[in-house]
Amino acid sequence: MRIAVFGASGRTGRPLVEQALDRGHEVVAFVRDPAGLPSAFRDDDRVTVVEGDAYTGDGVDRAVGGDGVPVDAVVSVLGQTKEGPDDLLTAAGGHLLVAMEEHGVDRIVTLVGAGVREEGESVSLGGKVMGSLLKLLARAALEDARDHVEAVRASDTRWTVVRGPRLTEEPEAGAFRHGTDLTLGMRDTAARANVAAFVLDCLEDDRYVREMPKIADDR
Repeated sequence: MRIAVFGASGRTGRPLVEQALDRGHEVVAFVRDPAGLPSAFRDDDRVTVVEGDAYTGDGVDRAVGGDGVPVDAVVSVLGQTKEGPDDLLTAAGGHLLVAMEEHGVDRIVTLVGAGVREEGESVSLGGKVMGSLLKLLARAALEDARDHVEAVRASDTRWTVVRGPRLTEEPEAGAFRHGTDLTLGMRDTAARANVAAFVLDCLEDDRYVREMPKIADDR
């Protein structure tokens, strides 16, 4: 499988690229600065590095469409930062969807926080507390993620929205739980390596198509 990874040089993108290569896939690594990628990735002939800006759309079409050979799937693990625009995920996601439609790519997996919820979803007390804190401390980021998910869900793609709690830097993937009805508490976390593994599982096994699963490490 040939996978375009947006946010490839980020903290979740790097383990995702590494695991994708370990599983025998090819990767189009979309980055703002190629220097942010480990040299092992840049020197690997299975990795195509595309420099661009997902927020403005610069380079997105090139990453998805390639040189006339589109990718098989798109993954977004873009992350919001204090210095970045408030509508990063919404704007970037719009560019991804346009490029996918243009090149006939219909599979996308995108990562957002667990604060994005489905209507009628059961939420634990800890989850409600965390949701209130997010609204208070990170309202713009939460609204951006919600708008992004709404656009993805309204598209004609075969989408999967992966929702994670607080992400950690554990170096190796271990056991983890996932599901659309998974209830998360304030103590739940997910190793970025586990998130990467789960994203690839969803692609390889065609799991959770048009669903919004959550993931958390086993406790």
